[in-house]
Amino acid sequence: MSDTVNTTLRKNALGVGAIVFLVLAAVAPLTGMVVVASLAIALGNGGGSPFAFLAVAVTLLLFAVGYGKMSSELVNAGGFYAFVVKGLGRPAGLAAGFIAMLGYNFFVVGTIGTSGFFMTIVIADKTGLDLPWLFWGLLSMAVCYLMALRGVDFSSKILGISLVLETSILVIFDVAVLSQTGFDLSAFSVDAITSGSLSIGLLLAATGFLGFEATSLFSEEAKNPLKTVPRATYVAITLIGVILGVTTWAVVSATGVAAAQGASLEHLATGDLVFSLSAEYLGTFLTDVMVWLLLVSLFAAMLAFHNSSSRYIFSLGRARILPHVLSKTSANGAPYVASSVQAGFAVIVAVAFAIAGADPILTVVPSMLGFGTLAILVLQALAALSIVVHFRRAGDPRLGSTLIAPGLGFLGLSFAVVLAFKHFEIVAGSDAKAVTMLPWLLVAALVGGIGYALYLRTSKEAVYDALASDLERFDDHLHNSPIAGR
Repeated sequence: MSDTVNTTLRKNALGVGAIVFLVLAAVAPLTGMVVVASLAIALGNGGGSPFAFLAVAVTLLLFAVGYGKMSSELVNAGGFYAFVVKGLGRPAGLAAGFIAMLGYNFFVVGTIGTSGFFMTIVIADKTGLDLPWLFWGLLSMAVCYLMALRGVDFSSKILGISLVLETSILVIFDVAVLSQTGFDLSAFSVDAITSGSLSIGLLLAATGFLGFEATSLFSEEAKNPLKTVPRATYVAITLIGVILGVTTWAVVSATGVAAAQGASLEHLATGDLVFSLSAEYLGTFLTDVMVWLLLVSLFAAMLAFHNSSSRYIFSLGRARILPHVLSKTSANGAPYVASSVQAGFAVIVAVAFAIAGADPILTVVPSMLGFGTLAILVLQALAALSIVVHFRRAGDPRLGSTLIAPGLGFLGLSFAVVLAFKHFEIVAGSDAKAVTMLPWLLVAALVGGIGYALYLRTSKEAVYDALASDLERFDDHLHNSPIAGR
């Protein structure tokens, strides 16, 4: 089999719906409500939290306007790494690639902790089978890995089923609150929106959208990617905003807008605000269904982040920044070497945490998911800046879609990054020194990526050139790109 065949992802495997499933599964709407929305209400702006989710959705849609324009010119499995190479040059792009790889890999480790923790609690409570969190976490990772090897189209079908199920239970809850209590319009009053801490509310709401940026990662596997990827991005951001915004509105209406923050704080330690309201509005049976679907939601997020992480590793391997063997794919187009390395890394780190006696929910999840969140927010901001710079350098006359909209998106994302650094202990859910020092890894990735790129430029020109030529394998109509000589 030729090297070209061995390093080619499966073409025309994904339509708009399939990519949306892959993205929304990473967002995990039910998990987002149980964890993110509850935190936003408790620590953010309380009863005004629905506004925070909708405001973030609008900001990301502005960013998506430029993102869509860039996606219509660039088809590459490198995702935002490819965007940054295209807009800011190869040194910045390599730094972005390292940040992305770190962030997504940490996220997968974090999902082992969350899946293991919640599976231990739920399964022990419902069946009496009490096993360590590591067993359930590694079992989930093993199943996830095997599914990923079946190919991205198989993953999209599994994730589609999961998404429909978890979204359906949220819609049922929303309808129950609407019919029994009604939605309280005062949630959008100035007093509600500015109550508590609006900045923290916006920051936490932004974390609920993490994963939407993965649409571009699957562009090489998409049908008609120049149209499919932008459409999938708009649909994904809109659906996330509607699902989380409306369901958060239902939650604060059920508790009472003025009392929402206090109610959420009371349930903060146990994390069962949504379940307690579900028991009241839906009854025991559907609440039990919601609990089981939480496990499905967590697994779906693991599978989605594993697929995304594998493609960043694959892309860097294909560009020979990492060992080229990582770019090998199976007959069905799955990047099996990158997938194996990613799963192996996640398992080794999770086992190391367990051997050290680390608590999954107090140590593993805060450190891994907290850093992953910060890394992806930084990645999104870099991509937004890259879009603006690329189109300005190209002299694109479409100022609304290539400057104003993505520029506003960049400002919003930059604000989120500043807040994430300032309030990292909230993002990570821990103020332990080992956790709060993790942002320095981003500095190391930034400096290391730029330094390594400069080394390649002077000592390994062929590898340095591959950072751009890898893009141009799929971007033949843009060979005169300004990055070609950088």
